Amino acid sequence: MTQPSLFPIVLVTGATSGLGRNAALWLQQAGYTVIGLGRDQQAGAELAKQGVKFVACDLSTAEPAALQALVHQVDWVWHCAALSAPWGDKQAFMAANVVATQKLAQAAGQAGVQRFVHISTPSLYFDFQNRQQIPESFVARTFANMYAQTKFIAEGCIQQAQQQYPKTRFTMLRPRGIFGPYDRVIVPRLQEQLARFDGVLKLPRGGEAYVDLTFALNVVHAMQLASTQPNLPPAAVYNISNQEPMVLRDVIDTLFRQELGHDIRIQAVPYHVLYAVATGMEAVAKITGKEPMLTRYSVGALSFDMTLCPRNAQQELGYYPLYSMQQSIALTAQWLQQQQR
Repeated sequence: MTQPSLFPIVLVTGATSGLGRNAALWLQQAGYTVIGLGRDQQAGAELAKQGVKFVACDLSTAEPAALQALVHQVDWVWHCAALSAPWGDKQAFMAANVVATQKLAQAAGQAGVQRFVHISTPSLYFDFQNRQQIPESFVARTFANMYAQTKFIAEGCIQQAQQQYPKTRFTMLRPRGIFGPYDRVIVPRLQEQLARFDGVLKLPRGGEAYVDLTFALNVVHAMQLASTQPNLPPAAVYNISNQEPMVLRDVIDTLFRQELGHDIRIQAVPYHVLYAVATGMEAVAKITGKEPMLTRYSVGALSFDMTLCPRNAQQELGYYPLYSMQQSIALTAQWLQQQQR
């Protein structure tokens, strides 16, 4: 990745896990001044030791004056924070994904921030059907869950802010299936199932779904491009992936068997059986308030082909992955092994 000669000051939300943590650490190591926002105090302390200015903050409840103080003199905002889950309370999703985005975008626009990069999601496309090369213009008629619905509303908040504050360039990225260091979603859930079923992964279609995934540092690269490329259209949205679709079982086999040396076995389970089980688990979860092990969305996401059209990202953003799938899986395995030492 290339950096400008004068390093901007960057505010990164969701900096204590996942994509946000990768972004904050990459920026700091590249010489940028980084302010990292998050709610995990322990992870925040680790970031501070690595040179990131950490601020404990819940964006959904922060006062406007506090947000104004945070974005004052900031050049870029990278908004990675979100409630990303296949199941949960509607109000929690609204607060984390809509209220927080709206408040932060308004504060950034009022402060005259140069670039605002909002991380959205291809979950907006998912409709329990096989779909290949999905363009950014496509939206499911009915959203699969509250996460997708609230992220769609959040994109509307970004579009509104762009109209109100034309001097700030807002850009939205939709990365598909982010994995890599600090991932708390994809790999951990696969590991949990492997541990529960003694090395067996029970997958619909036996993991034959054809999918796009994205290495976290490739998303960071896309965010940097969205912050530096001149003449980007206002409130533009781009599909982001490794641009290297693979069969899901091949990804799993490469990571767990070839790279990590685990003796795993993938067991095919009929989609309708898993869907019925997930439906029952969701019914129980509504009573207990605890996230079910399976949801209809997660079963569907593992069952149906889903790849993204990269054309706009390539032609307008100039985005091409820096890391291939082979490199991305190897680096993920290295990081996982380091955590076990």
